[in-house]
Amino acid sequence: MLILQLYTESAYTRVWIPDPEEVWKPAEIIKDYKEGDTVLHLKLEDESTLEYSIGPKDHALPFLRNPDILVGENDLTALSYLHEPAVLHNLKVRFLESNHIYTYCGKSVCVCFKENGSDILVILYLFVDTVCYAGVKEIHQVSIFKVIASILHLGNVGIVSERDGESCHINRDDTHLHHFCRLLGIEQEQMEHWLSRRKLVTTSETYVKNMSHAQAVNARDALAKHIYAHLFDWIVEHINKALHTSTKQHSFIGVLDIYGFETFEINSFEQFCINYANEKLQQQFNSHVFKLEQEEYMKEQIPWTLIDFYDNQPCIDLIEAKLGILDLLDEECKVPKGTDQNWAQKLYSKHSKSGHFEKPRMSNRSFIVVHFADKVEYQCDGFLEKNRDTVYEEQINILKASQVSTVYFLNGCRQNESPSNAGPPSATSKTSKINVRAAKPAPKGHNREHRKTVGTQFRNSLHLLMDTLNATTPHYVRCIKPNDFKESFVFDSRRAVQQLRACGVLETIRISAAGYPSRWTYPDFFSRYRVLMTKKDMTIGDKKQVCKNLLETLIKDPDKFQFGKTKIFFRAGQVAYLEKLRADKFRFACIKIQKTVRGWLQRIRYRKIRKSAITLQRYGRGYLARRYAEMLRLTRAALICQKQYRMVRVRREYLRTRRAVITIQAFARGMFIRRLYQEFLLHHKAMIIQKTIRGWLVRKKYLRARYAAIVIQCFYRRVRAKRQLKQLKIEARSAEHLKNLSVGMENKIVQLQKKMDNQSKEYKTQNEQLVVTNTALGSEVTKLQKEVETLRSRQTAGTQVTSLQEELEKLRAELQEANAQKKQIEEEFSNEKQGLEQRVEELEKENSLLKKEKEEMNRRIQTSNQGDVSQKEIRLQVELDEERQRYQNLVKEYSRLEQRYENLQEDMSSTKFHPGHRRNHSNQSSLGSDSNYPSINMSEAGDTDDTIQQVEEMGIEKAAMDLSVFMKLQKRVRELEQERKRLQTNLEKVEELSKHKGNEPKSSTSEDDINADLAYNSLKRQELETENKKLKNDLNELRKAVADKASDNNSSNELQEGYNLLLNQLKAANEELDVRKEEVLMLKTQIVNSTRQSENINHIDTVDAPDLKNLHPLIPYCGMFVFRLLEAQLQTQSRQHKDELEALHTQIELLKDNLEKKQEMLDHFSTLSPEALVEFSVQQEITRLTNENLDLKELVEKLEKNEKKLKKQLRIYMKKVQELEVSQATKSRPELTRQVTVQRKEKDFEGMLEYYKDDEALLVKTLITDMKPNAVSATVPCLPAYILFMCIRHADYINDDQKVHSLLTANINAIKKVLKRNNDDFEMTSFWLANTSRLLHCLKQYSGDEAFMTQNTAKQNEHCLKNFDLAEYRQVLSDLSIQIYQQLVRVAEGIMQPMIVSAMLESESIPSLAGVKPMGYRNRSSSLDCESGGPVGYTLQALIKQLGQFYTIMADHGLDPEISQQVVRQLFYSINAVTLNNLLLRKDVCSWSTGMQLRYNISQLEEWLRGKNLHQSGAVATLEPVIQAAQLLQVKKKTSQDAEAICSLCTALSLQQIVKILNLYTPLNEFEERVTVSFIREIQNRLQDRIENNQLLVDTKYTFPVLFPYTPSALSLETVHIPASLSLDFLTRV
Repeated sequence: MLILQLYTESAYTRVWIPDPEEVWKPAEIIKDYKEGDTVLHLKLEDESTLEYSIGPKDHALPFLRNPDILVGENDLTALSYLHEPAVLHNLKVRFLESNHIYTYCGKSVCVCFKENGSDILVILYLFVDTVCYAGVKEIHQVSIFKVIASILHLGNVGIVSERDGESCHINRDDTHLHHFCRLLGIEQEQMEHWLSRRKLVTTSETYVKNMSHAQAVNARDALAKHIYAHLFDWIVEHINKALHTSTKQHSFIGVLDIYGFETFEINSFEQFCINYANEKLQQQFNSHVFKLEQEEYMKEQIPWTLIDFYDNQPCIDLIEAKLGILDLLDEECKVPKGTDQNWAQKLYSKHSKSGHFEKPRMSNRSFIVVHFADKVEYQCDGFLEKNRDTVYEEQINILKASQVSTVYFLNGCRQNESPSNAGPPSATSKTSKINVRAAKPAPKGHNREHRKTVGTQFRNSLHLLMDTLNATTPHYVRCIKPNDFKESFVFDSRRAVQQLRACGVLETIRISAAGYPSRWTYPDFFSRYRVLMTKKDMTIGDKKQVCKNLLETLIKDPDKFQFGKTKIFFRAGQVAYLEKLRADKFRFACIKIQKTVRGWLQRIRYRKIRKSAITLQRYGRGYLARRYAEMLRLTRAALICQKQYRMVRVRREYLRTRRAVITIQAFARGMFIRRLYQEFLLHHKAMIIQKTIRGWLVRKKYLRARYAAIVIQCFYRRVRAKRQLKQLKIEARSAEHLKNLSVGMENKIVQLQKKMDNQSKEYKTQNEQLVVTNTALGSEVTKLQKEVETLRSRQTAGTQVTSLQEELEKLRAELQEANAQKKQIEEEFSNEKQGLEQRVEELEKENSLLKKEKEEMNRRIQTSNQGDVSQKEIRLQVELDEERQRYQNLVKEYSRLEQRYENLQEDMSSTKFHPGHRRNHSNQSSLGSDSNYPSINMSEAGDTDDTIQQVEEMGIEKAAMDLSVFMKLQKRVRELEQERKRLQTNLEKVEELSKHKGNEPKSSTSEDDINADLAYNSLKRQELETENKKLKNDLNELRKAVADKASDNNSSNELQEGYNLLLNQLKAANEELDVRKEEVLMLKTQIVNSTRQSENINHIDTVDAPDLKNLHPLIPYCGMFVFRLLEAQLQTQSRQHKDELEALHTQIELLKDNLEKKQEMLDHFSTLSPEALVEFSVQQEITRLTNENLDLKELVEKLEKNEKKLKKQLRIYMKKVQELEVSQATKSRPELTRQVTVQRKEKDFEGMLEYYKDDEALLVKTLITDMKPNAVSATVPCLPAYILFMCIRHADYINDDQKVHSLLTANINAIKKVLKRNNDDFEMTSFWLANTSRLLHCLKQYSGDEAFMTQNTAKQNEHCLKNFDLAEYRQVLSDLSIQIYQQLVRVAEGIMQPMIVSAMLESESIPSLAGVKPMGYRNRSSSLDCESGGPVGYTLQALIKQLGQFYTIMADHGLDPEISQQVVRQLFYSINAVTLNNLLLRKDVCSWSTGMQLRYNISQLEEWLRGKNLHQSGAVATLEPVIQAAQLLQVKKKTSQDAEAICSLCTALSLQQIVKILNLYTPLNEFEERVTVSFIREIQNRLQDRIENNQLLVDTKYTFPVLFPYTPSALSLETVHIPASLSLDFLTRV
């Protein structure tokens, strides 16, 4: 490609031209340039034109500008055109427009300072804070300030020259000298004397010589430098001591801060040394950059040639070589009469032929050195004295005699015996406060260090520095001062260019430009320039080959690019040419799109015009047709009106005649029909009378026959019963019957146990069946009532025969009167109906209006109430979250302090360890020392009495220090308070029940029923009392017999067999006695009831007495007894049915009352105001829920009482048997802490695990310390938690509070140790979070608290804790769960942290967007990093996979879904925070393509949440800020409407974040514009009133407050299976 092709108008070429003020200014070519033209036609930014002269003598072609896409590059070597104006413009854009102060320039960083004019007081305060942080005491700080002030005063001391010029003096009234001596505590007269004189010491004599003015000034300045040097050395030494560490140092980071190249109007020895150091550093930098460039080319395996760069070694040789400038200066210093002028003449004679040395034309006391940056003229005056830097011993001795005890520089003075030594002090020097007095002067020998001049020391130090740089990996920062006024973001182009030339930045860029400065990876190049490829190229799978084919087609010169292993290398300007081709391609496509769109718009316009014309024609024609149709309609309407009028007139006449005829016919027919009806009515009544009488006679005959048959049956059955009773008595006396009874009694005890278990299960089914039976009994009650009515009608039928006729006549009279009243009522009803219908219509209209008004008012009230209620709810929720967050922060801080405490303990134990073991009060209990929580004594309520006594004995102060006593008292207070509340609740319930019974109508229960119940209860009580006495007597006799036999020590088999026989007989007798007792009670109750109700059945005796007397004498008695017995049963059943019917009626009445109350409430609602309506409705809902809760509590209490009663009875029987068995059993092993019963095969597992106290450590080690998650992966989730809880249950069952306390404390401490050992293991942390939370839920579920037992099964309720309240330990476990949760989140965030930025912002999930990202922010990491294990990019799929692994691990461990959702929510917050913070700090990602990519990545995360059913966890809401940031990057940013849309869209972003993103927004290409400053200001004005947090970055350390919801387990403890692989054989299932 020829470069001249770019200098054309069609290419829209822009160039740089020189400018005296701005150094370089931009212009645009407005006419094509042809080879040989002498003028280039340009247009400036102010629209003015310029003819730029071109020629070999005037100017060459101007520099080309880079494309806009490259403007603002973060690396200067990435620019397509590398020259001075491009570098200057890029720095200016980044500094002024983007507010970036850092810019890469090859292998170094260029920094533009953002300075503000600062007050000297601010700098002073910063210095004070710094030295305080370094550990300098306040008294030493004051001394430092005194020394600095004295140095400043010393520099201002005036030295007056004498007339002879060979001597000088200092005025006695010099204030600066006075202040200098006062601050340092030295004698002013001595210092005044020796500042202008010096002492010459020989072997025999001592001379005092006056110094000239120049010598005195040099001596004064040397003394000031000496003091300052030692002060500086002391500060450095003190800081190094403060930073000293005992650990071994393997590497270090050194920071070298030097002045840049200096050139002033007068340059002296200081500028010469600084520029000499810059020459050495520039040489090292050039070689370093050249080496890295060559290594890059070799690594990519591309051919290269040696790059020619400026080598400043001749200039360095001029300064430091033999007989160089420094050597000649040292030689002149050794000459006794050496002067600066003589030294200058030597330089002229020695180096006049050097290319880097020049002699000024108009001066003989200066010389010029040609440095790499510029020529510098140095004045020779003062070089010799500054090189000697002589400090006289007399002045040092005066300082040693100082009266100030804390003069820090005296240390340096004492360490160096020679007063002229200005070198650094020894590294072993220490600060001292000893006053040093001046000794008698004595001749001292000169050491070598004293003979070294400043130049020699500087050269040696510089060589050591270069050796260090060559042995390390250097990184360079070039500091550019944007202006000389220290103003913020003000860029002086001329000043910046001077520094760029002086610091070697342009030389570095020139080295890079000499090779291949532009580098693209193959994927980036393919994505960026895919628009230049053909379809055939796109089908090739190898992107590397496609890129090669494209470049060979576009760029014909093969030297302009090279193909490496991973990158493509371009010469300078080639990327700009490719960008031009790409822009032309886009421009052609845009023109084509515009052409197509404009044609489409014109076609649409034509179609609209044509459609409008057709529409107008259609409407005109329609109007004329409608007028004609209207005329036809009017004509037809007139004819119809005439026809209808004539028809109506004739029809009215006809209808009047027809009505008269019909009326006559109706009256005649009615008369005949009424006569016929009267005859039929008389016949019907006669038939009814006959039917009734005949039926009564037949029924009476049937009842007589039926009663006789029943009597016969009863007699016969009695005879058979007597025979059977006699047979049973004979069998009962036999031995075989007793054997059969004894065989079954052993099983009956087991059956009773099972029966008690089944009763609790059947109770629920009975409650369900009760509803069904109520409905069935209701229907049966109605049937029975009908039967009773029929029976009563049959019994009274005989007496009512005669009264039927009288009633018939009365009914006829009443019927006639009713007919008359009916007619009258019908007439009145018809009249009232008409009036009511009219009134109803009016009311309906009013009602419709009122309904509309009511709906409108309700709608307003609801909207207002919803707003208020929602705000209150939100406020309360925020306060709750804040409180929870504060508590969890306290827990987190507590865990941190606990960890710190443990670390301090370990340090103390390691430093204060002594062999052996000394037992003292602190180590008497290992468990107690490990626990961080107070011990809790979980004894019964009775123990609190002992506690109170203990408090009285110990005293209040001592008892307050004993936490166990305090916890006992606290528990007793809670129990008393609960008991008081329970009694108060029961009392209120009884009062309400009595009131309710008093208000209800009296039940219709007869006195017979009450008497029957009382009789049954009294009989049962008497029987039980007598039976209880008998059982006690039998039991006492049995015990005496067993005791007597046991006293004889006869433990033979016969005794055991006799005991078993007696035990079986006792059990059989008890069982038989219970059965007989129930039968006798039932029989006696029925007899008593039948005798009391015999008076109500006299009609049977009167009717059937003659017949019964003719039968056997026993028949009347037996029949009467059986009949009364059956009658009693029937009455009992009917009484039950009546009670149920009354209960149903009562329920109906209650429902009616409830309905009426609701109707009254509804009427009351309509009169209330909206506020009162809301308050009243809330109050009613609270009352309803309270009543329901009380009812449920009553029901639960009744069930629990019944269950406890039955269990107590069973426990009493079992205890009696156990006492007898245990007294005779032999003890084969140590007795356990519970009473062991005889194990039977049919006994159920009660869900408890027993262990010995000695096995507790082994249990904790097996289940917690050595437990691995994969060991229980195939079992029930959270198996260790279930096992631990079953062990706790057994300790509670045996009422061992010490065992419970020890086990829980050991478990908590062991879990903490495991988590501390695996503090970076997500799987282990998740495993113990699941088990800890499950143990916490088990303690709640089986605590016996009603609030936690609502979802338990009956079996689970039986497994509740019986003796201890572990509420305090539940709180401890809750805090531990919070700590584990925080550790889990911290570990997960640490794993995800390196993946977030790469996956969310840098990975290319949408390949089509890879080519539209800003070019200036490509990843330009070298191939050395790629192949040497450098940073690896993570994709979004890797991040989602990691999230999936986290969620799978938590689900496998059985962690509660609610906790897993909170973990996912916290991780998504971390993703949002890290992504948004990087977006706010990186300009390279603030573009439209990044917004599109980011929104796609977020949608993938949302899809993952939906797939895992986590969309309701609130995780999406945490991504709202980054979602809005992505949308902000994609929306338009030009007009005020766009600003309004952004303000309404970005509600989750703060104003600073919005403005920061708009400032960082980077256009994709030259067709897109940057965000204007006016648009950003408009955004700021619109959002200035928004109340928000002004923090720019999101807090990545924020943690949402965690909530552990109560989730009971459906698993029954008796079904838990313990695998053998856990080695828990020492646990016994109970």
